[in-house]
Amino acid sequence: MKKALTIALISVLMLSSCNSYNSLLKSTDYGYKYEAAKEYYFSGQYTRAYQLLEELIMVMKGSDRGEESLFMLGMCFYNLRDYETATMYLDRYTKTYTKGEYTELARFYSGRASYMQSPDPRLDQSSTYAALEKLQDFLEFHPYSDLREDVNDMIYDLQNRLVQKEFENVQLYYNLGTYVGNCQTGGSNYEACIITAENALKSFPYTRLREDLYMMILRSRYELAQRSVLSKSEERFQQAIDEYYGFKNEFPDSKYMKEADQIYKRCSTRVKTKEERKVN
Repeated sequence: MKKALTIALISVLMLSSCNSYNSLLKSTDYGYKYEAAKEYYFSGQYTRAYQLLEELIMVMKGSDRGEESLFMLGMCFYNLRDYETATMYLDRYTKTYTKGEYTELARFYSGRASYMQSPDPRLDQSSTYAALEKLQDFLEFHPYSDLREDVNDMIYDLQNRLVQKEFENVQLYYNLGTYVGNCQTGGSNYEACIITAENALKSFPYTRLREDLYMMILRSRYELAQRSVLSKSEERFQQAIDEYYGFKNEFPDSKYMKEADQIYKRCSTRVKTKEERKVN
């Protein structure tokens, strides 16, 4: 019996609340709507808050309340995980209120919303580049912000996603090996592997995949040398040896060191010493 009464009481309260909210939506008392929107926002009722704020940003445009309403509207969608809409309103805030009270936070959460939309590395990375641009803009506008560490962490993560995509391309070229079906304009897959890896390292020198990329370059230089004509093979084996020394110097405790040492030994047997060159 008590359970039935409790359910009935909750139902009455909910119905009353809904009726009250519907009346609020129809009200033309914008000051009251503004205070209600703030109350809904700070109590985490973001759906109710944004329905009020969408009207208030037009009615109160240009005022302090209008500024705060626009920021809260963007944050409502951010908290509801509608990151695309959140970005739209937060960007609108920073363009409208370039020196506003919430400009720093709006830029930060706009960048974070874009960061949250960055896809799996295997997919198109246009949105990742857009997120990087927003976050780098934040650091340019707010170089001493208390939020800069969080922003740098997001930038680092996004860069690693981009490098991951490039690393997958590097692996693909290496695995294709001697297959020539995709080399219509000359060159080889091993050369493509080296170039792609080197470009990734130039663009993102501090990536967590730095060691892996350098190892792929070493492997590819060795494979390329093995398959070269006699006139080019010795020079390419020497390039592989030079790559080995660079790798060993930077990653002396590498998980790949045993494999790297084996490559070095194989290459060394194919390169003439200075004395041998003098004899010839």
